[in-house]
Amino acid sequence: MGKAFNIGLAAFAAIGSFLFGYDSGVMTDVIASNNFLDFFNTDATSPIIGAINSTFNGGAVFGALFGGVIMDRYGRRKTIGIGAFICTIGAILQAAAYHLAMILVGRIVAGFSVGLLSMSVPVYQSECAHPKIRGLIVGLAQQMIGVGFIVSTWVGYGSGQMPDSSSFQWRFPLSFQAVPAALLCIGMLWLPESPRHLIATDRLDEGMAILRRLHYDGSNEDWIHAEFNEIKMTIDAEKENTAPGWLIMFKEPQWCRRLTLATLVQVFTQFTGINVIGYYQTIMYKALGFTGGKDLLVAGIYNCVGPLANLIFITFLIDRIGRKRPMIYGIIGITVALICEGVINSQNIDGSKQGLSIAGVFFLFCVTVIFSLSFGPVSWTYMGEVLPYQIRSKGAAFATGIGNWLVATFWAQVSPTALQNLGWKFYFLFVAWNLVITLPCLIFLFKETKGLSLEEIDLLFGERALGHLANDMEKNQVPSKNALGTAHDEESRGV
Repeated sequence: MGKAFNIGLAAFAAIGSFLFGYDSGVMTDVIASNNFLDFFNTDATSPIIGAINSTFNGGAVFGALFGGVIMDRYGRRKTIGIGAFICTIGAILQAAAYHLAMILVGRIVAGFSVGLLSMSVPVYQSECAHPKIRGLIVGLAQQMIGVGFIVSTWVGYGSGQMPDSSSFQWRFPLSFQAVPAALLCIGMLWLPESPRHLIATDRLDEGMAILRRLHYDGSNEDWIHAEFNEIKMTIDAEKENTAPGWLIMFKEPQWCRRLTLATLVQVFTQFTGINVIGYYQTIMYKALGFTGGKDLLVAGIYNCVGPLANLIFITFLIDRIGRKRPMIYGIIGITVALICEGVINSQNIDGSKQGLSIAGVFFLFCVTVIFSLSFGPVSWTYMGEVLPYQIRSKGAAFATGIGNWLVATFWAQVSPTALQNLGWKFYFLFVAWNLVITLPCLIFLFKETKGLSLEEIDLLFGERALGHLANDMEKNQVPSKNALGTAHDEESRGV
């Protein structure tokens, strides 16, 4: 089946990412619903709204970490199915909520499922992808996150046209996500397991069959066998020289370095400010003078712009120009846009200056476009490919749970208060971090991974497999780097 099947598989699995985007974005319109605010006796900038968003993110922290526990045991495919099932339950709880505790529990359950999906989908995609199109394949995760935001916005906008006396304004948007969640849960039963997981669990014939199904184009039989042998050799070497549990990925220097990069790319993504804008953009638009439903309309347009830019990037650019350069240029562009946004807001405190208000919206749009041409798709791609197989599930769980969701929980909780009390000064918190921390780290610490197989990325970091374990964990003599490299060269030549 080859490339078409590979892309189709990745796109269907990315329904999990759609749920990530939808459930993250739906609250933008829900908290703008007068019926919702009256029903729960609150307002859009209250700590209660911050709690509703932060409980979702907090649940996602534990969902992502839980994925590290079950993914190696049950496989990538079943983990995604479990996440989709839990998401269905969370949607029902949120839509049926009749008091604050119920909406909070529903948000925690939904967050747990989204955290589980957010770490498992990119891992599944990266392990199924051909090296030459891995950026496109894993970039579909970010694409579907964006599509989820679009759908949530317009479903929310349409529901918001109902009278303020109707709870349809917010119950329907919250319930809608149950449909794609159930579809993903059922559909994953027919998708194959990751070939690397099959090979790692000694289901070698199945692993070879899935490799052929994913990558065979009628003329690359030798490449299929070389890829199979390379995967098996690397996984066998890692198995022989590893230790159980989570601590190994912190104690082994090479793995710790790679885990650090996977986590940092998620942290840096949060410090672009993209999720703060996504959650609270209607508050930002109101501060710029866009009221009376115009804030929701602008939010709907905003959520369409990013995915269009993302689609162009993953289709034509990411597998050509790589990962590192887009992130460096992206963080510079985002920082400039945030500086301009802060300056404009400082000169337009009451939102009465129409020209400055339009300029303020323009620079918020610039943030999402630049993000979609850099950190949006690259962060998931880089996280999925930089981690070696033996710690890929636990490493992705840690990077996503801590680097993404824990930081997102912090911003979700403090942002309403910060926007209310700091106003335009809030943007400069992100500016300072990006200039002092993110940009230097990208330049000096990150390596380019474009076009390499997941096993070749091991060599990029200095070792084929693990290297030497710390003395207190050493199990077996580790084959030398040269010996493993020679074996790899011989396989590549078909020896």
